Amino acid sequence: MELKKLIYTVEDGIAVIKMNYMKNLNAIDEQMADELMYVVDAAEKDPNVKVVVLKGTDKAFSAGGDIGYFYDLIQAGGEVNMDGLIAKVGIVADGFKKMSKMVITSVCGAAAGAGVSLALGGDFMICADNAKFILAFVNIGLVPDTGATYLLSKSIGTARTLELAATGRPMDAAEAKALGLAYKVTTKEELDEVTMKFARKLAAGPLISYKNIKKQIYDANYADYKKWLDETEIPTQRECAASMDFQEGCKAFMEKRKAAFEGK
Repeated sequence: MELKKLIYTVEDGIAVIKMNYMKNLNAIDEQMADELMYVVDAAEKDPNVKVVVLKGTDKAFSAGGDIGYFYDLIQAGGEVNMDGLIAKVGIVADGFKKMSKMVITSVCGAAAGAGVSLALGGDFMICADNAKFILAFVNIGLVPDTGATYLLSKSIGTARTLELAATGRPMDAAEAKALGLAYKVTTKEELDEVTMKFARKLAAGPLISYKNIKKQIYDANYADYKKWLDETEIPTQRECAASMDFQEGCKAFMEKRKAAFEGK
C-alpha cells in the first residue's frame, strides 16, 4: 500500500509508525484508518520487528474524527454513517493490544476523540508535558468510539471514565500519569529521545516472555473487545450520528459558537 498519511520505518528492530497529515491535525479518516491497519499487520508479521512505536508530530498526536468532513456532509443534506470507520480504527486499537510485540505510544500535543483511543491502544504511553487527552465526542452530541470507553474503563474504572466522557474536559499529561495511563512524562524536546531509549531497551529484552505476558493480559481483559465493538459501540454511535444534536454539534464546532442541544 502507498502510504499518504503515515510514515513507516523499521530500524534496529523498532518499527515507527508516524501519523503525518497535519492538514487536519492527523484526524482519522478512512484513508488514515486503512493505512494504520496495513502497517499494524505488517509490523506483526515482520520477524525483524521487535517493538512498535506509534507517534504523531510535535504539533499534535491526533485530532480524532474529521469534523469538517462530517460538517460538509450535513450541509449537503447527506447522511453520516461512521460504522465502517469506527470498525476499522477499533481493529487497529485491538490489534495493538493483541499484537505479540510491545507497543509504545508517544504523545505530544492534543489527542482528541479517536486519538485518545489510539494513545491508549499501546502497552506503554510516554507523553510530552504538553499532551492533552480530550474525549470531545460529547461536545458534538456523540459517544466515545474506537474503543475509548472500553479501554478507559479497564484502566481507570467506570466512575472516572464516565466523568471524562460526559464532560469532555481535557486531561493533561500529569493527570494521565497520576491515573496510571501514562508510563512516563517528559518534555516535548526530549520525547523522541526518551521514547526511543525505552524502545531499544524493550527490543533487547526477552521477547518470548513479552509476547506471552501480553497474551495473558489480553485474554484476561480484552478478549471480548470485538464483540463489544460490534454489539455496543457501533450501534450506540449510529443512533447518536443520526440525531439532530449531532448535526447541531458539528455546525456549532465549525461555526465557532456554543451548541444549542435539544436532546433530539
